[in-house]
Amino acid sequence: MSENSAGFRVRLAALFFDWLLIGLPITFIAYYIFNEQSFLLNEFEVIYGTLLPVFWKGYTVGKKIVGIRIVKIDGTNVHLGTMVLRVIVAGIVYGLTLGIGIIVSIFMVLLREDNRSIHDFVANTYVTYDN
Repeated sequence: MSENSAGFRVRLAALFFDWLLIGLPITFIAYYIFNEQSFLLNEFEVIYGTLLPVFWKGYTVGKKIVGIRIVKIDGTNVHLGTMVLRVIVAGIVYGLTLGIGIIVSIFMVLLREDNRSIHDFVANTYVTYDN
């Protein structure tokens, strides 16, 4: 697993592309059409981050662009339960720790040989390069 796990920079690049191609347009739509930016964007991010990897074999748009995807620790594709744990339950953990969990996750991806973060451990997943 660790020899093919995706590190911090490529995961950050995937997040940037997701924000640029998906998040930014949704922000403009939410603001200019509904005059509501944060609620619609947050709901969309949760749905996008939870469902798209289930239907697209571990990819989001950003991950597909940079050539990485989320898989279960045994190398199989993620399913809905896995992604609920990864996105929603881990999001609750990050919220309850007032963002400290996010900082810890960043250091985990940077320093751990397997590049797994808190949400990877919660869901028993890792991010890998395309084969």
